[in-house]
Amino acid sequence: MLWRVRAGLPDRPGALAELAAACGRSGVNIQTVQVFPEGGSVTDELVLQVPQDWTPAQLRALVTAAGGEAVSALPVTTAALEDQPTRYVQAVRAIVAQPASFPDVVAHLFDADTAPSDGTEDVLEMTIGGSTTIQVRRDTPFTSVERARATALTELLAQVLDAQAPPVPPQQPGTTDPDFVTTGAVVSALAGGKVTGRAEFTPGEGEEPWPVDLWVDPAWHRRGVGTRLLADVARAARSAGADEIVLTAPSDSKAVLPMVLAAGMRGRIRMAGDVLTVRIALGDLRV
Repeated sequence: MLWRVRAGLPDRPGALAELAAACGRSGVNIQTVQVFPEGGSVTDELVLQVPQDWTPAQLRALVTAAGGEAVSALPVTTAALEDQPTRYVQAVRAIVAQPASFPDVVAHLFDADTAPSDGTEDVLEMTIGGSTTIQVRRDTPFTSVERARATALTELLAQVLDAQAPPVPPQQPGTTDPDFVTTGAVVSALAGGKVTGRAEFTPGEGEEPWPVDLWVDPAWHRRGVGTRLLADVARAARSAGADEIVLTAPSDSKAVLPMVLAAGMRGRIRMAGDVLTVRIALGDLRV
């Protein structure tokens, strides 16, 4: 059996050696070790191979008796033995290849979940573009080292999005910025009497997020039309009673994430197969 154990240890010589000796006496083998300095103490993360019949309580008791504090223990697979620098290199490659996969990549790195917190877990917030927040959560508290790593990955994501953004197409002679008209559940962008973009919400059932369908004429891409449509349809949905809206797009879409960021909204982004979904909370949105 493999277990991932986290414990606070005194920041003094021999503290980890005492834990290693206790493990050895009990027939527990230390497979990997990560050390997270925390001021006057350290948090150690160990992957331990323990006898098949051991319980989490036995494992926590062993580590606690050897000086560990705030001990947590979770069963893991052999994937927990992956080299940590290699995991981060693979994560960077995944973010560069598909920026929208960022929440799932970070969740995998930190053994966390992208689902909303129920208030009992520790939450790691990553702010992109100064406003949009992506969250992952888990029961085990995040260390300051992990939070610093998440910040570095967030800065990488911002650089990737900036580098991948296509140039703004030149304004066609005689064209002007579109007007935005909201009629019920529909927001339209109109330029010269023609529809250049459209967004529409559909009321959801119960507490489900309200789906939003959004389209922009390719000739008007990269002009802020999609961002304005998203902001206006979100306000319209909020006025109609929605607490949350959801956008869906192909997983290879490169426009959705920058659009949400530009709108300054708090989106939860997930990828499942070939589908990218962005759930946007409207609770703090001004109508």
